[in-house]
Amino acid sequence: MTTIRRCPDCGVTMEEMEMRTDDGFKLYLVTNEPKPGFLGGLGVKEKVKTLVAVCPECGLIRHYADQ
Repeated sequence: MTTIRRCPDCGVTMEEMEMRTDDGFKLYLVTNEPKPGFLGGLGVKEKVKTLVAVCPECGLIRHYADQ
């Protein structure tokens, strides 16, 4: 289910977009929680996808953790 987000400045509905680097990689957050299993034992941390919302009126960009 997609959450409808409103711009706190303009009050209009924000558009969900995808943000990537120049190399085409998606952005993500790295938590302090270890990844489950063997990789977590090696110190690899859990990753969380980000959702990006952009206001079509003022251009405000907000990042949200996809939980």
